[in-house]
Amino acid sequence: MVVERLRIRDMTADDVDAVAVIRTRGWQAAYAGLMPQAYLDGLDPAEDAEQRRALFAAAPPEVVDLVAERDGGLVGWAAFGPARGQDGGPRRPPGGELYALYLSPEHIGTGIGHALMDACLLRAAQQGFPSLCLWVLKGNVRARRFYERAGFLADGAEDTYEVDGTPVTEVRYRRPLTRVPG
Repeated sequence: MVVERLRIRDMTADDVDAVAVIRTRGWQAAYAGLMPQAYLDGLDPAEDAEQRRALFAAAPPEVVDLVAERDGGLVGWAAFGPARGQDGGPRRPPGGELYALYLSPEHIGTGIGHALMDACLLRAAQQGFPSLCLWVLKGNVRARRFYERAGFLADGAEDTYEVDGTPVTEVRYRRPLTRVPG
C-alpha cells in the first residue's frame, strides 16, 4: 500500500464540511471528561459546517485557515489570525492567535499536528506577527504538552466560561515569532 505524502494547503469553501467533521470529532475526543459528555455527544457536524461556512466567508484576509490532506482526504485543520481581545472588544493585543488546531482522532500522534503547527508558525511569521498566543483547556494535558513542545509557554492568563452549566477553564500560551520574509 502506498501512502500519499501529507499536503498542507489553504482551506477552500469546498473543505468546510470535512473541516466541520474534523472539528466536532476532535472536540469529542479531546474534551471527553473535560466538558459535559451530553454536550459533546450533541455536537452536530452539519450545524458546525453551517457556522464554519459563515465564518469562513466573512473572515478578513489576515485570518488563515489551513488544512492537512493525506490519501485524498482531509485529516486536520488549523486557523490563526490577529489576537482577539479577552473581552471581545475592538482593542486587540499585539500579535497573532492560533484559534484552532484539530486532527481526526485517528491521526493524533502521527506528526500531522506538528506539520500543521509548523505551517501556522511560518505563515504567522511571514504575516509579521511578533508572537502567537493560543487558549487551551487547563485540563487538556496532552494538548498542553503538544504546545509546550512547539515552544509555547503558559503566560499566567486564565479564563473560565460555562458549557451546559459546567465551568471550563482555559489557560493562555504564548510564543514569540521570528520575522520571516514572505
